[in-house]
Amino acid sequence: MSRFWRRMLSMIYESLLLIAVLFIASFIFHLVFSDPDSVFFKSAHQLYLLLVMGTYFIWFWIHGGQTLAMQTWKLRLTTTAGEGINLKQAIARYLFAVVGISLFGCGIFWALLDSDHQFLHDRLAGTRIVNVGD
Repeated sequence: MSRFWRRMLSMIYESLLLIAVLFIASFIFHLVFSDPDSVFFKSAHQLYLLLVMGTYFIWFWIHGGQTLAMQTWKLRLTTTAGEGINLKQAIARYLFAVVGISLFGCGIFWALLDSDHQFLHDRLAGTRIVNVGD
């Protein structure tokens, strides 16, 4: 299986796990802020969910380089030199990924055109996803 498709399958699995995390986070948010008619409720909720997702991804990336889905699909996030990433790179990768995915998935489709089949957010953050355990 090509690296690109392996990463795409990992992303699908990651999405399922993330839905569960966001469901629990939303439940907690709605318990704490019980006025959905508030002017700022929707914006605050969206920002909160972005922060929850960022915390999820960044924590896993800087603590071993693998989210739960990446562990399942035997993928690891490293620097371009093959080392573990630092907090600054993890934050940059997350923010670049949010922008790239928000723009109709341009950051993902970039991998089809990239010479090393890396996502745009990996190119910009100086990271790469590598196969492990093959």
